[in-house]
Amino acid sequence: MKPGDPKLKLLYAYTKALSVALGYRDQLTRLHSERVRDLCAGIGIRCGLNEKQLDALRIAASFHDIGKIGIPDHILLKPSAFTKAEWEEMKRHAEIGAEIIASIEIDGAHDAAVVIRHHHEHFDGSGYPDGLKGERIPICSRIISIADSYDAMAVTRTYHHAKSHPQVMDVMYEETGKKHDPELMNIFCDVIESGDFPLARSDQRSAPI
Repeated sequence: MKPGDPKLKLLYAYTKALSVALGYRDQLTRLHSERVRDLCAGIGIRCGLNEKQLDALRIAASFHDIGKIGIPDHILLKPSAFTKAEWEEMKRHAEIGAEIIASIEIDGAHDAAVVIRHHHEHFDGSGYPDGLKGERIPICSRIISIADSYDAMAVTRTYHHAKSHPQVMDVMYEETGKKHDPELMNIFCDVIESGDFPLARSDQRSAPI
């Protein structure tokens, strides 16, 4: 999905090169970002976000992991669990990504950068980088958090095997109210169970919260 606002189209064109660069470094992250973008758009539409908000959501979701360009290969591509120090370094990708997008002097870049910075905040305030809580977290960041979590668990990566749709949903229900916004989770459940997303099999339905 492409942004509707001409200025955001320009921003998307500028940042697309960064996405291609990330893809050469870590193709799995690039594909993950594309799936997260599409799922976020579905959630955002169901939430009733206006066109400006949807454009910002699509941009931020597309590049929510762009900060991983700044993470050393021995951490980014590590096939095993991170040490505490490595995890702290990996967590910097949210701030790095926000700085990268904010440096683009085009209308819409600042809004997208704020969303990217906060996409790992948790609803209970235990996330990073700023420990924001509840509705202090931008709604687009809360949406990305849900879509990002779902896709991360549903797809095999070098450090874990994919979970089935019911297994992923069990984890996400457990995290609701802690990591995820309960109201947005209900909307997400409707979207993911619609059958429009290939990672969720239509015969593996889970009840809303």
